[in-house]
Amino acid sequence: MPSSISPDIAGLRALSHPVRLRMLGLLRTEGPATATSLAQRLGLNTGATSYHLRQLAQHGFIEEDPERGTGRDRWWRAAHDATRTDFRREGTSNEDVEAYLTTVALLYGDRLRSAVAELRFLPQEWRSVGTLSDWEIPLTPAGADELVQALVRVIEETESSEAEDAAPFSVNLNAFPRPGALGTDPAGTDPAGTDG
Repeated sequence: MPSSISPDIAGLRALSHPVRLRMLGLLRTEGPATATSLAQRLGLNTGATSYHLRQLAQHGFIEEDPERGTGRDRWWRAAHDATRTDFRREGTSNEDVEAYLTTVALLYGDRLRSAVAELRFLPQEWRSVGTLSDWEIPLTPAGADELVQALVRVIEETESSEAEDAAPFSVNLNAFPRPGALGTDPAGTDPAGTDG
């Protein structure tokens, strides 16, 4: 099973910055890197990149890679394979959770748009194996939790392949009550579209 970290409230706040969350994702998916290489990849200056790397290290998300680099080059690697968040933990505020999840949603959206833009350039055998599907099923909170946990188990129990034609395959699991369905539409609009 992959290693994971469950951030405290300060760590959650640190990850709410889009640049930091992208850096952590790159270190997890592409492996160790220096501030210079990450700066080039993200279009930042190395000073800003170094600052964000120090913030990630301070909260235990990344660590120095002692097997790489010289005295001048400082290499960083992800300290864990995944981040697990328990939003029921005492001391976790709604604002902190919302800020973090908003950042996650923005990065998911960026990644999804990139995947769609690249779709036509993929080898034929990869073009039809993904999905952008959604389902809406009336469930109780207990039933919804059971469904999510079952899906997570299937994903986590899927074995990585060492085959020559294997490639990194991203799976984002997004499951939530339909916005506005529980009378909690924060935008103040009528979800049925019958305002005024």
